[in-house]
Amino acid sequence: MSARLQQLKERADAELAKARTAAEAAEAEKRDMNETEQVDYDTAVKAAKEILDAIKTAKADEAILDEARKLSDEVGAPESPDNLKARVKSLGLTVVESPEFKAMLKQFTTSDGTVRIQDRAKVQSDPIQVKSLFTGASNTSGGAFVVNDRTDIVEMLGRKPLTIRSLCSNRRTTSDMVEFVRQTSHTNAAAPVPEATSSDAPTATADTETGAVTFTNVAGGGYKPQGSWAFEVVQTGVKTIAEWVPATKRALADVAQLEGLINDELRADVAEAEENQLLNGDGSGENFTGILNTSGIQSQTFSTDIVTTVRKGITKAKLIGRVNPNGLVLNPADAEKLDLLQDGNDRYYFGGPFSIGSTPVWGLPVVQSETIAEGTGLMGDFSKAVIWDREQTTVTMTDSHADFFIRNLVAVLAEERLAFGVTRPPGFVKLALA
Repeated sequence: MSARLQQLKERADAELAKARTAAEAAEAEKRDMNETEQVDYDTAVKAAKEILDAIKTAKADEAILDEARKLSDEVGAPESPDNLKARVKSLGLTVVESPEFKAMLKQFTTSDGTVRIQDRAKVQSDPIQVKSLFTGASNTSGGAFVVNDRTDIVEMLGRKPLTIRSLCSNRRTTSDMVEFVRQTSHTNAAAPVPEATSSDAPTATADTETGAVTFTNVAGGGYKPQGSWAFEVVQTGVKTIAEWVPATKRALADVAQLEGLINDELRADVAEAEENQLLNGDGSGENFTGILNTSGIQSQTFSTDIVTTVRKGITKAKLIGRVNPNGLVLNPADAEKLDLLQDGNDRYYFGGPFSIGSTPVWGLPVVQSETIAEGTGLMGDFSKAVIWDREQTTVTMTDSHADFFIRNLVAVLAEERLAFGVTRPPGFVKLALA
């Protein structure tokens, strides 16, 4: 097996192992695969199929090269004395005109230009590079059989990790508008109540102008205190995040992996836009109202250092937001500053370079996201941020756009529809980290 085939086989085995891992995790827990596991499984299986196709192509290419080498051997056998002389002459000129051959003869050349080699003299030159008759540069010789080794590797620019969706509550909706009820005030009047000592009814007093009747409790009546709650109905609309690109029908037909590549990239673009909306959407037009711009979330100014600031934010989340925060979102640059904090003896606060995984801060797991701006942190109970999926990301193709039909073009469109809302704004605290 050639090195290329071995490499392709190893890559296919690796992708199949990924798919097997995603499936076995769900099977071990006797459940269906979740969305992340399903995406990992589909992606790995798809990649494995493409690699197997590349293996078939590579095997076919090697068969062609074997035939070409056989043909080269046949061509190398001279059919006539004249043909043999021509080949020997061509090879001889290559040798005698080489710099290595001339350098070797120089030590045996006299002042008058005559070459004299003694009987016992050792004659040896540096290696002389001679082009093979089969792999010559001319496309009229054996070089015509040499095919560039085009691999199936397509190296993209890379994507930032997306983490915010996995923190939030994920639900489904079949409507274009989602409503939820949010408490706005609460008066707790609960108190110990003495036994009643009077059976008299409350006294009623009517307002002479308005006619409103006010009841006054009778002393010793044993009345229970009345509390009060107030609520509001909050609406959040289902909105669409979409992107499309043009492609030619010929390109999609000729390049097997192009359609999958476009689909994957469009889905990733939509997912990146979604994460930005969940955090930073300003609520204008068709933008979502992201967590950082939701009215009612708390703020914590910078205090001494990042660690102190986070701790003060935890207190606000608990006392005012009445939640136990379950996550701390930081930009990777701020997470780096946190990891590099040292005490007076140059010891790292958070385990240093040999710690495994992300070290919690005050018990909060640190989640890194490039979507949040450097110098800003967000903490809170992320179960209070809810995504309602109306339609998960789909990719469709059509030539029914402008004049695409007559130009053999297709529009490849990716879109998703979802709603988003923060059910308890005070449960989140925006942190100033500098």
